Amino acid sequence: MADGQRELLDRLRINRDDEDDEDGANRWMIIGFGAACVLAVFAAIYVFWPSQAAEETVAVAETPAAASGSTTTGAPPAPAGPSADGVLSASGYVTARRLATVSAEITGRMQEVLVEEGMAVEAGQVLARMDTTLAQTELGIAEGNLKSARGTLAVANADNDEAQRALLRIRGVKAREYASVAENTRAQAAAEASVARLTQAQGGLRSAEQTYARAKALLDKHEIRAPFAGVVTTKDAQPGEIVSPAAAGGGFTRTGVCTIVDMNSLEVEVEVNESFISRVKPGQKASATLDAYPSWEIPAKVAAIIPTANRDKATVKVRVAIQTGDPRILPEMAAKVIFYDESQETPPSPQGK
Repeated sequence: MADGQRELLDRLRINRDDEDDEDGANRWMIIGFGAACVLAVFAAIYVFWPSQAAEETVAVAETPAAASGSTTTGAPPAPAGPSADGVLSASGYVTARRLATVSAEITGRMQEVLVEEGMAVEAGQVLARMDTTLAQTELGIAEGNLKSARGTLAVANADNDEAQRALLRIRGVKAREYASVAENTRAQAAAEASVARLTQAQGGLRSAEQTYARAKALLDKHEIRAPFAGVVTTKDAQPGEIVSPAAAGGGFTRTGVCTIVDMNSLEVEVEVNESFISRVKPGQKASATLDAYPSWEIPAKVAAIIPTANRDKATVKVRVAIQTGDPRILPEMAAKVIFYDESQETPPSPQGK
């Protein structure tokens, strides 16, 4: 009986050795999975690390290029800093000190436009003409009124002369007591009235002359002329369009006919950091290099330092005058300017290719 109970108790006993073996197998499985994950992480780092390093290298290589003044179109110029060739370098754009958007002084319909982009024009040259039908009609009316006023003045002069002669006769007769006081009074009143009519006719003539001059001036304004010599950079109006000095009467009303730029007034505008503005002085020697012609150094000098600073960018605007006129220099071109010490000589200007 005791042997049977012992056998039953042995069956109910838990085998701790088997559990230990199973737990050990699970533990080694977890350790193996973790090691595989670590190896996968290291493999990923090894694969992706070269491309990231290459991107960082490209970014580092692009940074000096941007600092040297090679900016893209529409981007603001890079802040000025010291240069190895001079005391300072800065980037900016070519601008024109003298340019104008030519427009009509009156509202009217464009009849013909006589200019195209790139055309050189002289001061006073006719650029466009407007429809003059109404203006010529008004000039004809003013001319007729002027002739009428001149005739009225001639009649008033004749009446005044006759009234004055009649007054003299009456006064002479009255002196010999052959004329009454009433006749003398009527003659004197007629003479004074003739003087008034003469004054009125003179005023009417002056008014008619001014009206005629105004009508003639309005007719002349239908011809749009160049205010100064230069080159046409944009053509904004076409025949048949309505032009006006102000945008009134609809969204298709033109306010300008063309834009003229005086190519002799080109200069470079740069913005110099406040920390380096003490190195720039009016009249200082400089050289400009266009991004379009990087091997062409253009002699220049500081024309003026604008006496105000930009609070947001901490810069001061400097105007640099170009001392060499050349058709390759165009407005809005990107340029780099190097400022030289007063003791340095500006390097010679090689011809750009």
